[in-house]
Amino acid sequence: MKKILFATCFFAFLFATVLNAQALISATAKGSRTKAQLAAQFRNLANNDVDLFKISYSTTDVFGQLDTASGLVVIPRRQAIYKYPTLVFQHGTVGSRNDVPSNLRGGYDAGLFFAGLGYIALLPDYLGLGDSRGLHPYVHADSEASAAIDMLHAAKTFLQQQNTLANGQLFITGYSQGGHGAMALHRALEAEESQDFQVTAAAPMSGPYSISGVMRDKITLSDDPYYYPAYVHYTIISYNYVYGLYDDIDQVFKPDYTPALRQFLKEEISLGELNSALIAKLIENHGASIPKYMLQDSIIAAVLSDETHPFNMALRDNDVYDWAPQAPTRLYYCMADDQVAYANSLVAAAAMTSNGAADFDALDVDSNADHGQCIEPAFLATAIFFGQYWDVSLVANQAPRASLPLTIFPNPTADWITLSGITTASEVEVFNGLGQRVLRQQVTPGEAQLSLAALLPGTYYVQVKMDAGIGVGSILKK
Repeated sequence: MKKILFATCFFAFLFATVLNAQALISATAKGSRTKAQLAAQFRNLANNDVDLFKISYSTTDVFGQLDTASGLVVIPRRQAIYKYPTLVFQHGTVGSRNDVPSNLRGGYDAGLFFAGLGYIALLPDYLGLGDSRGLHPYVHADSEASAAIDMLHAAKTFLQQQNTLANGQLFITGYSQGGHGAMALHRALEAEESQDFQVTAAAPMSGPYSISGVMRDKITLSDDPYYYPAYVHYTIISYNYVYGLYDDIDQVFKPDYTPALRQFLKEEISLGELNSALIAKLIENHGASIPKYMLQDSIIAAVLSDETHPFNMALRDNDVYDWAPQAPTRLYYCMADDQVAYANSLVAAAAMTSNGAADFDALDVDSNADHGQCIEPAFLATAIFFGQYWDVSLVANQAPRASLPLTIFPNPTADWITLSGITTASEVEVFNGLGQRVLRQQVTPGEAQLSLAALLPGTYYVQVKMDAGIGVGSILKK
């Protein structure tokens, strides 16, 4: 009888947990940015004003317990009401619990960039950061994915409250740790959430996809200097938090490298301060910042000799490259990356191609750029790639006007298009895949011709504003 009662209570708890996860808890306005401000910040790559909101939502932690997570939502604002694509941006490594997008820190600018182009941008803070309790499970694939998936569900409620409409398209990207998180999210969505979310395209950037191979060998086992040794500490303590790998950090790290780590665990110092302390001690002891010298010799020997060692198994559990994405996918990287070895992208490319990924490529966007310098070209490449699929659907404007028929021919075209169905003197606007207006022209009733000779090949969005309503359409320039 006790076993039956326990089972009943357990499944009731599990069912309640599932029901309560993914629910919107609160939303707080975090200001706005004008199109002019965004254009000044992002080299004129902006098409609209945006509004920023912090949302809190329920999720489950790595132990299956209910938790409250947070994230940033950035919404495009225009005179007309559109259905927008949704984009999830997974942020990179941050220095502390509060250094997160929902606090307008920790990579939140990515939300401004993409929302300015015409995406509803969602930026999860991750577990253990922002409003979430506990230690952040750093580069832990499952929780990076689950926090984002639960935010996607909660955002549906929030967007309804804001009268903001999503058009069903979903784009996935992220940089550095966020590249790893983007890959984990894409994999989880296609494997487990395809009924609720269809990925339109994905572009992880400069991510550590091969944790057990490329990153382990570069950071933990190499004799070469590496000036981000705190990543070793952060990864190991995080995987211990999830998998229970050791009883005390002294079993893993040599005594000189634990005092600062204990401060970091108590949230007394930031990750950057931990990194500086570790570099200083490594140089003092060994003349160079070589992270493997921080580890106990027994740990190094065990990791090298036993592929089934718990450390190796935890690392392999967080590799995110050995699968085949169904949605179009690009990996952007830079060969001179000093933090995340570009070999991560090459290993992922080989595995995904072998596994049958149909529309996939890995591209070096700047061979001479380091990790920080790679951000701008990678983001630009991502915006251009997503622009091939990006679409917005006009619903109505604030003083409702009809959606009018508009015929565009020839389509595809090389240089000229003709628009028919224009009922009044009107303004024609043409937008490119980045959401930039590239052409504006006044036309008279009847048929109008527009020259596209100055435009690059690609897909463009056409809007004609008439007295009776707005005509919309898309064209392909060859």
